[in-house]
Amino acid sequence: MNLVGLPALIAAIVGPIQATLGWVIAGALWPGFDHVTETISDLAADDSPVKWIQSSFFLLGGTLSLIAAVYAPVLAMPGRVTIFLAGITTYGLTFFATPTQETSSLWHRVFAIATFVLMSAWPLLSMRFDRSYPWLVRPAGAILATVVFTVSSLVFLSVWRDPAQPMVGLWERVIAVSQVLYLSVVIISAWRHQRRPAAADA
Repeated sequence: MNLVGLPALIAAIVGPIQATLGWVIAGALWPGFDHVTETISDLAADDSPVKWIQSSFFLLGGTLSLIAAVYAPVLAMPGRVTIFLAGITTYGLTFFATPTQETSSLWHRVFAIATFVLMSAWPLLSMRFDRSYPWLVRPAGAILATVVFTVSSLVFLSVWRDPAQPMVGLWERVIAVSQVLYLSVVIISAWRHQRRPAAADA
């Protein structure tokens, strides 16, 4: 059973690394930037001195999502479509950047919220009932992951809407990286799962 193609495996390995390196590198090149109080989107705002660095990592992340969606048949088709759409909305939040550090963009908010929602929903929509599939994509794993990501995303969105919240940047980084990391864990786990029969035959 072909559960994961090589492009999806590569995307799964690169995904969490680039998602973290993007804001770490961009933030390091902007003296005085505070990762705890300021969002990742601030790094890609139109008035940011590191706009194109962070934007490039956003576009890379969106592309990796598209690759994962196409080359990971371990996930049910609704889940793959959801991940593909998350890649598209990542492009959207990149192209519709916030104008300044003090202002917001309606379309940026729409695409950013859509990305968080889609990345919270894909585990449930990727669910497989056949016991030959890895545990992470069967009902128990899929439902648990969706509940955790939905609750954490709702908490973040409530924090994001509060201008007085001093830890919005930290919340965003924890949730964004964990969502990407979990997708990678599922894909890598499925890759290992599909290689077991071959190893046993050898």
